[in-house]
Amino acid sequence: MHILKRELKSNLKGLLIWSIAMIVLVVMMTTEYSAYDSNPEMADVLSSMPEAMLKAFSMENANLTTPSGFISLASFYFSVMLGVYGVLMGSGIISKEERDKTVEFFLTLPVSRVQVIWSKLWAAVILNTGLNLITVSSIIVTLWRYNLSQDFFSFLWKLFIGIWILQMIFLSMGMFLASFLKRYKSSGKISASLLMVLYVLNVITALNSKLDFLKYITPFKYFEANKILVNNTLEGKYIMLSIVIIFVGFGLTFILYPKRDLRL
Repeated sequence: MHILKRELKSNLKGLLIWSIAMIVLVVMMTTEYSAYDSNPEMADVLSSMPEAMLKAFSMENANLTTPSGFISLASFYFSVMLGVYGVLMGSGIISKEERDKTVEFFLTLPVSRVQVIWSKLWAAVILNTGLNLITVSSIIVTLWRYNLSQDFFSFLWKLFIGIWILQMIFLSMGMFLASFLKRYKSSGKISASLLMVLYVLNVITALNSKLDFLKYITPFKYFEANKILVNNTLEGKYIMLSIVIIFVGFGLTFILYPKRDLRL
């Protein structure tokens, strides 16, 4: 419990900074929505855009004149931002003792490394969940004046449950890479680079139907907003695949980190 509180406290400043950034992003986007709300002329904006661009950003079924359609259009920003937070959190929370030169204090604690990982894992999950909920809440607050329907709330919660699962995937990847790599300075860069590669694969998959098999490799394809908007559900096969990836990532962390040599 002491380690959990310590991790939450040490990462509180970062959470506040990210929260402010996400709130500012939401306010900027929802302010722009006022020009689209119930405006039939704006409905033609997407129809004039190239089909390839619509597919690349999963905008095929978006209707910019409705809150649900507009948020589905903006969802890739939320996915990328919260994914980056997840992967950097996973990498940073594992390597912070080496980065902050507190390894000696860490090694004197009367707890096993497995217990330490559990505390760090719970702290990271709490922080990621908190940022997810702050983002959702800011969307609801800023769009409240548009008489939001029950369908909108249903879509929004399913969308951000999907994004939360995405966060957990990247969190597990970040923790695994930080446990696997010998140089702690490399883990953050490699983790962030991996996320961007997976996002590029997401775009490539959308542009070329022959590469459709890549949709199982990039988590950004698992819970696309346009599919949630149409089907009003999260696909079970991607939920199961996500669970497998998350368990493998966390499982390897528990195996590798206790064996890792920590640099004093």
